[in-house]
Amino acid sequence: MKAFSPSIYFVSGIDTDAGKSYCTAYLARELSRLGQRVITQKFIQTGNVGHSEDIDLHRRIMGTGLLPEDREGLTMPEIFSYPASPLLASRIDQRPIRFKRISQAAIELARRYDVVFMEGAGGLMVPLTLELLTIDYIAQQHYPLLFVTSGKLGSVSHTLLSLEAIKRRGIRLHTMLYNLYPTLPDPTIQDDTRLYLKQYLAKHFPDAGWIEVPVISLNESPI
Repeated sequence: MKAFSPSIYFVSGIDTDAGKSYCTAYLARELSRLGQRVITQKFIQTGNVGHSEDIDLHRRIMGTGLLPEDREGLTMPEIFSYPASPLLASRIDQRPIRFKRISQAAIELARRYDVVFMEGAGGLMVPLTLELLTIDYIAQQHYPLLFVTSGKLGSVSHTLLSLEAIKRRGIRLHTMLYNLYPTLPDPTIQDDTRLYLKQYLAKHFPDAGWIEVPVISLNESPI
């Protein structure tokens, strides 16, 4: 596993079903077991009222239960009721996204913890405002990126398009997380995708790490 220096890391992925929440929580759990003080934050939560279901999943996988920072709202600074892009959800709730509130919460978390994993909403190019995409926000904040992909059909194209956009904006790809959930009955595509992406990463992003996220046995589906 590539070293994680004290910092705020943004977690995004190829689409809304890539398994960002699952991978974010898994990585936080593993780093915690190595002795680092790690916390997760949901950048913007949509489809909830008053609480973030993704944070609930993080804590369940991490095995911590809700943390004081969760109760303070620092880990879920912006919540919108409609399950859609932040742009549409903010329109429906008739209030703008409070980006200053998000960044201030992340800074406070970074003051208390060694590592903060900020999980995005949806895929890398999801719109936040008419002028701002998630990828633009990552670039503006200079966050190192953890990028989630998988071995499902279509992942190679989605991943390569994302990597082109990442490089174009000068974003530092810290690690690619290869999500092995769900277990596929025929692993042919999953195995080939793994091999292809690892080779591509070694050639075009040689400084980036690679982590395969295994399937964790939980009482409920982790995604």
